[in-house]
Amino acid sequence: MKTSIQNFGTFETNTVQLVTLNNNNGVEVKISSYGATITSIKFPDKNGKIEEVVCGFDDFSSYFLSEYNSNAPYFGGTVGRYCSQIKDSKFSLNGIDYQLNKIVGDNNLHGGKIGFDKRLWSIENFSKNQAAVSMKLKSEHLEEGFPGNVDVLVTFSVTDANELKIDYKATTDQTTPFTITNHSYFNLTGFKDDILKHTVQIASDKRQVWDDTGAATGTNISVIDKPDDLRKAKVIGEVQNDMEDGFEHYYLFEDKDFKLDKVAEINEETSGRSLEVYTTEPGMLFYTGKYTSDELKRESGLQYGKYRGLCLETHRYPNGPNITNAPKSILEKDETYHSTTIFKFGW
Repeated sequence: MKTSIQNFGTFETNTVQLVTLNNNNGVEVKISSYGATITSIKFPDKNGKIEEVVCGFDDFSSYFLSEYNSNAPYFGGTVGRYCSQIKDSKFSLNGIDYQLNKIVGDNNLHGGKIGFDKRLWSIENFSKNQAAVSMKLKSEHLEEGFPGNVDVLVTFSVTDANELKIDYKATTDQTTPFTITNHSYFNLTGFKDDILKHTVQIASDKRQVWDDTGAATGTNISVIDKPDDLRKAKVIGEVQNDMEDGFEHYYLFEDKDFKLDKVAEINEETSGRSLEVYTTEPGMLFYTGKYTSDELKRESGLQYGKYRGLCLETHRYPNGPNITNAPKSILEKDETYHSTTIFKFGW
C-alpha cells in the first residue's frame, strides 16, 4: 500500500499535483488536484494483465483541448456544487430566488461554468504507507449563483479488498442546494471494445422521469418488467436496442435511508473484470456515454467515444432543489453533508 505525489502541470500559476494510490494487488488509481479528478484506474484482468479502465488523460494539457471542452464529458471529475441538471437554472430557497448559469439550453449542469471539476483543490493529508489522500475546496457565497460559503473535503482511498472508496464531507454557513459525485467513465475491456457487451445489474425498480430538456420533473415511474428493468443482469447493448436509445437513467433507491449498500454490478466476460457499486446515496445516474465524442482518446491511443465508457454517478436527486420532498437535496446551515461511494474491482 502506498501513496505518491508528482507535479502534473500548472493552472493559473499554481502547481497541479497528481496523486497515485496503489494497493498490493495491482490496483492503481491516479487523482489530479485539478477538479479532484480521477485520471486513471488500472487493475488486472483474469489473466493478470493490468490495464486502464477509465477515460482520462496522462497529460494535464489534454484537459484543455478544444475537442474535449466542446464535448464536455467531465471525465473523472468531482462535480458540484450540485450535479446533474437544475431546471431553468433557478431555484427558490427561504423566499429568495437564485439564478444560476445556463449550461445545457436553459438548464444548469454540474454546478455551472466553473464547477468543482474546474477548480484547483488543495491536498490536505496523505500517508506514503497508505493508499489514501484527502483534497479540500472552499466554495464561496454566490459562487456560480449558489448561496453560502461551503467547505468540501473528499477522501479517496484504495484498500487491499480492491476497493476505491470515496468519502465526501461538506459544511455550509448558509442553507444551500448541495450534492456532488465522481464522473468516471468505466470500460472493463481496457478499451479494446465498447461497453455494449458488458452486463449491468442495478437494484432499483423505479427511475425519474425527465422532460425534453433533460431536467427531472418530480415524477418517478416503475421499470418493473420493462426493458430498463435491471434488477437482474442484462447485456447493455441488448437493452439499448430494445429502448432504441442509450442509457441516461437516474435509478432510485428510495428505501435505503442513506445506509451504505450494494446497488449495482457490472461484468465483462472476456476480461473477467467486474465492478460493484456501494453507496449511501438515494439514487444513481447510469449513463452509457451516448453523447461522448469519438474524437477523444488517451495520448497512448486508447479510443474513447460513444458507448465506450459508462458512468455510475451516485448522488441526490437531479433537479432536487425544485422537487418537493427530494431527500436531503438541501444542506442546512451547521449541518454536515456525508456521502460514501465504493467501487469494488474484481477479476
